[in-house]
Amino acid sequence: MSLSASARSLIVVALATLPALSGAVDLAQAYRLALANDSQVASARLQLNAIREKLPQAEAAFRPQVSSAVSAQQQYAEIFPAKGSQYSTDFTNQNYSVSLNYPIYRAQNAEVLEQSKLQISVAEAQLAAASQDLVLRVSQAYFDVLASQDNLATIGSQKRAITEQLAAAKRNFEVGTATITDQQEAQARFDLAVAQELAGLNDLEVKRAALALLVGRSVSDIARLRPGIQLSAPVPAQETQWTSAARDTNFSVQQARLNAEIAKREIERQRLAINFTVDLVTSFSHGRSANFNQVGTNSLVGGIGVQVAKPLYTGGLIESRVKEALASHERSLSDLETARRQAELAARQAFYGVNSGLGQIRALEAAEKSSQLALDSNLLGYQVGVRINIDVLNAQQQLFTTRRDLARARYDTLINSLRLKTTNGSLGESDIGTVNAMLVTAEPAKN
Repeated sequence: MSLSASARSLIVVALATLPALSGAVDLAQAYRLALANDSQVASARLQLNAIREKLPQAEAAFRPQVSSAVSAQQQYAEIFPAKGSQYSTDFTNQNYSVSLNYPIYRAQNAEVLEQSKLQISVAEAQLAAASQDLVLRVSQAYFDVLASQDNLATIGSQKRAITEQLAAAKRNFEVGTATITDQQEAQARFDLAVAQELAGLNDLEVKRAALALLVGRSVSDIARLRPGIQLSAPVPAQETQWTSAARDTNFSVQQARLNAEIAKREIERQRLAINFTVDLVTSFSHGRSANFNQVGTNSLVGGIGVQVAKPLYTGGLIESRVKEALASHERSLSDLETARRQAELAARQAFYGVNSGLGQIRALEAAEKSSQLALDSNLLGYQVGVRINIDVLNAQQQLFTTRRDLARARYDTLINSLRLKTTNGSLGESDIGTVNAMLVTAEPAKN
């Protein structure tokens, strides 16, 4: 897809605001930079830190709660005695108190504690999923740049070959050994190659911008896949093993399973609301006051006891909350099954994608050899006059296109192999290292 001049200018300006990286960047470097720069992983990590505070909050419900209060009240009174004159007076009442409430038995608190632990596990699974997703996003952006570079290099090679054929067609027409048709066909191919090259340049700028936004740096060159690299089939080789693992260990499935357990405990928590509670209650207060006759008194009161409470009637509130929790649990079980099915489908798609990609690679490798032989034969035939210019141009285009498609098939297969590992939660930074070992730093392709 080509971009307008204004869109290209915006991309150039955006890239110019990012610090540049010198030298070729490999996939491992890009991932490390993205890990330090990515907002989605940072958000998941901060969310985990916030959720972890739910555990000490739940544990606090098992500990004594101590509170204090101080009050002072200035009072004014007009006195109308039965005998004698009216008079007014003012005085201050003061009170200081400390109370302690120690929960001895509150069955709901145990459920809240377990729910907080499960919520932390959910947040940990979310962070792990975000980290896996970053591996995929960086890898996809990285290989998109390589694919765009390959496409541009293919167009450049076609353009150079067409230029040579155009020059040869012009010479042959001038000496009368070829018709004007050869020259016109070469010129049409050349004009098309120029248009494709402009579109390819635009596409490369977009792909580099996408990678730069992930890593937080402007990237001018990246390491390329080693020529002729051989990719391996998935291990284990059975599709059912991948789908079975995905239904159990996929991070989305883990989150759904934990949420279902939280919902199940919520049912019990609401049911326990009807239970009695037992608290140890103690208080101490000291007060100073005066009466209207300005006679002051001091008081010191302390007490300790056990308080037992039980709701007798709540207007149907507890019963309704139990029904709500039951419905939420049923929904969470449906969400769990949905997550399992989606994980199974993703595993199957990625597994087929890897195996299909390996088959395409083998076919395109054979096609590359055949296309090279076809081009050599057409060049020889053109020189001896048994092939025309369009035959050579078609053979060249077929060879260059096959090479581009072969590289793209390798990139897609690598991405699918990484995506396959995400389905069972096994994708990690070590997989980045494995792919990175397949890369080699090379001089940038000339367009």
